[in-house]
Amino acid sequence: MASTFLSGRRLRDIIDAMKKFVANNLEDTLILAENIGKKLKNKKKLIAFYGGLGAGKTAFVRGLSKGLEITSPISSPTFSIVNVYKGQTPLIHFDMYRITGEEDLESTGFFDYLSENAIIAVEWAENIEQFLPKDRVNIKITKENEDKRIFEIEDLNGENFRN
Repeated sequence: MASTFLSGRRLRDIIDAMKKFVANNLEDTLILAENIGKKLKNKKKLIAFYGGLGAGKTAFVRGLSKGLEITSPISSPTFSIVNVYKGQTPLIHFDMYRITGEEDLESTGFFDYLSENAIIAVEWAENIEQFLPKDRVNIKITKENEDKRIFEIEDLNGENFRN
């Protein structure tokens, strides 16, 4: 059951402000991510995810994909490094956990994908920080306990995703 905190005007205010969001459970995370996905539909944007193991990066991308109306199941690209999901707004999902330098990054196709009209979701963005474009959204995820997450969301281009 979705928390009442996420209903109506209050959710729009949180997403538009793009500052801090507390998700008390997985459903809250998915709702937040889905709404951000809806705001990003038909746009080109890189989202850089920061957070430890089990923080909820892939779960967030699952919700994001729903907002982008992608029907394929979303899985972590831990071993493949990149998963591409087709849709009206494609989603390109990277896991940079094992990337240690520019040569590794180049081999993933990352720089080529930057020219795509797509949403690019980058897990473990801290590993490639110096190669990320300035126009991006940073999402820092803090795991408070098994269920609760804190999302600090910052659009470095100053946009707030208003339609």
